[in-house]
Amino acid sequence: MWRMPAESAPHERTWMAFPREGITLGVGAEFREQGYRAWTDVAHAVQQFEPVTMVVDPTEMARARRMLSADIEIVEAPLDEFWMRDVGPTFVVDPDRPGVLGAVDWIFNGWGAPDWAEWQKSAGIARVVAEHAGAERVDSLLVAEGGGLHVDGTGTVLLTETVQLDPRRNPFADRTRVEAEMARTIGATDAIWLSRGLTRDYDDLGTNGHVDIVATFASPEHVLIHEQTDASHPDFEVSRLVRSELETAFAERGRSVAITGIPAPSALRDDEGWLDWSYINHLVTNDGVVLCGFGDDAADARAREIIAQAYPGRRVITVDSRPIFDRGGGIHCITQQQPRV
Repeated sequence: MWRMPAESAPHERTWMAFPREGITLGVGAEFREQGYRAWTDVAHAVQQFEPVTMVVDPTEMARARRMLSADIEIVEAPLDEFWMRDVGPTFVVDPDRPGVLGAVDWIFNGWGAPDWAEWQKSAGIARVVAEHAGAERVDSLLVAEGGGLHVDGTGTVLLTETVQLDPRRNPFADRTRVEAEMARTIGATDAIWLSRGLTRDYDDLGTNGHVDIVATFASPEHVLIHEQTDASHPDFEVSRLVRSELETAFAERGRSVAITGIPAPSALRDDEGWLDWSYINHLVTNDGVVLCGFGDDAADARAREIIAQAYPGRRVITVDSRPIFDRGGGIHCITQQQPRV
């Protein structure tokens, strides 16, 4: 039976995809350069802890070779979207077959096939990555993305209703069918459903409520959640709702799970509306954590302290993630861990 390990379990490597020109990277040389640099900075931060493999579109090979360390492996393949958490496979292992790696190939349709999205090329990236990693492909008929789920490694998965049950993704799905597919593909036999994600994530360029910007398991006994402390921000109520739903779910299961909020940065809005800057969207690596930073010294330092306590023994590195969030996500969204088998 396939099982998705916790993100804190040992990794073989981390996968990423290099940006390419298009809607997501944006308009204007300076703005595009900020995107290239942010993805590159994250890759070099992750590389301090484990190997990194970068999928690069043929049009960006020269730039990637120029910007990336020579130690970062490059795999050339056509892509349009470059959020590896979502376009790539979700890696799994088989406890009954030591040494065997699996790769769940979800259907990717650009977060619900919005008119603006270019996703048809990246819909095939999971197969490219699985083959390169030497993984057995686990095909799924569920439209899903890696950012839409978080596991504790012992059978529990966090999901949001507005993603898995999104009629633009899975018009005929219900909770029972989704839960059965989670059990089959990633070995998650207990699904905890949250009502929604953060406010900005419901804009045209959003994912409609990915959980990996809202809540994550630091361990089976400890959940970290985004905490908006300013009552004028709509995510103030969202944060309270998420905490309440998690408390109720764990109480119903008789589980003693600590819930720690990580306060959001002080900035509330940009030119597009309410910000969703969140420290929850971090990547746990071998011996480290790569954490989003937002140029808010006090909030960034507070988040590093909470993260260091949540993942004892790991070194925490902060990377400025504002250019990533400008494009709709964070560090967790652009990375995908391959577990060691």
